[in-house]
Amino acid sequence: MPAAVAPTARVEPAPAKVNLTLRVLGRRRDGYHELESLVVFAAVGDALAFTPGRSLGLTVRGPTAVAAGEVADNLVLKAVRALAERTEGLRLGSFVLSKRLPVAAGLGGGSTDAAAALRLVARHNRIAPDDARLMAAARATGADVPVCLDLRPRLMRGIGELLSQSLMLPALPALLINPRASVATRDVFAALRAPPVDERAAASVDAGWSGGDRQDLIDFVARHGNDLEPPAISLHPAIAQALAALRVLDGCRLARMSGSGASCYALFDSNRAAAAAARALRVARPTWWIRPTVLGG
Repeated sequence: MPAAVAPTARVEPAPAKVNLTLRVLGRRRDGYHELESLVVFAAVGDALAFTPGRSLGLTVRGPTAVAAGEVADNLVLKAVRALAERTEGLRLGSFVLSKRLPVAAGLGGGSTDAAAALRLVARHNRIAPDDARLMAAARATGADVPVCLDLRPRLMRGIGELLSQSLMLPALPALLINPRASVATRDVFAALRAPPVDERAAASVDAGWSGGDRQDLIDFVARHGNDLEPPAISLHPAIAQALAALRVLDGCRLARMSGSGASCYALFDSNRAAAAAARALRVARPTWWIRPTVLGG
């Protein structure tokens, strides 16, 4: 009798989520905030391996594994359990998360990990990508998980549950950095002190993208800021230092904070320029997390 063959692990990327723009339209009655954000994904991130099995399990490894917290609280497990609640007889398995992104950093690390888990389990169970149960599980897991399910640029509204159709954006050579600072999103929103949503809704600017080349996109992003940047800087001055360091790099076209921070991005005209900027910044700031990458595309 031939020996049993162990199931083959499947590996899914969990790329960094970058908010090119982020507008806070106001505070809702339930305490959440209405947002409007142009979201893209980077060519760097975590990786999630899945091996089919009888039970659900998770092992976290990698350079930022310790900062990711207790395994029992990981969003990978929460997402799969949310899908299991909505899918009778869901076939499970074990995960190994290679944690590379900084934690609590404005790059959606936990959310993109959770979305990768949902994609893996959905394929294993032959659940279509557009199955309503998948999106329901994503929404039950966290506000940023729905936009991470399908790794294409989108406009995100509401608290993250309202998504546009995927957008055609030119690729943006970029540099992602984090000054080794973790930011509590709740504290940043508290510092913003946004008014009730109905007081600012009328002043909302349509942040829709109508198409164009790389220069058009850079101009578009320049016109739409990140409302969380000032309050985040007030709590974590290292963010201002990071932005200043990016803006003086050769070839930097635009630098801005992503999400609620503390990670920031800088846009360049070429991959070569972004790579050269990364080398220069690593010399000046050897303790920072620094990655040249491509956004969107």
